[in-house]
Amino acid sequence: MAVRFRVRGFGRRRPGPAAGVPSPEHEGRVCSELAVDLPDEDLGEYLYDCIDLYEMGSKPRCEEVEYLGMVQEAIDRIERGE
Repeated sequence: MAVRFRVRGFGRRRPGPAAGVPSPEHEGRVCSELAVDLPDEDLGEYLYDCIDLYEMGSKPRCEEVEYLGMVQEAIDRIERGE
């Protein structure tokens, strides 16, 4: 039985269609960079889903922290437009 819960600070709401939403090209570039860093992961279409649907304990603890941190940093870069 898998227990799902949200890690504080990792899950965020998806940005709406408001001003300041990053371009699809920028988002694609950041996702491509993340895919290079995590070649064995299936990141899916939305990085938010990687965080929201992640099952804690499915990886060794040190890999889990690194994975979640990298995905969150990519989401932050997209939101900041970097």
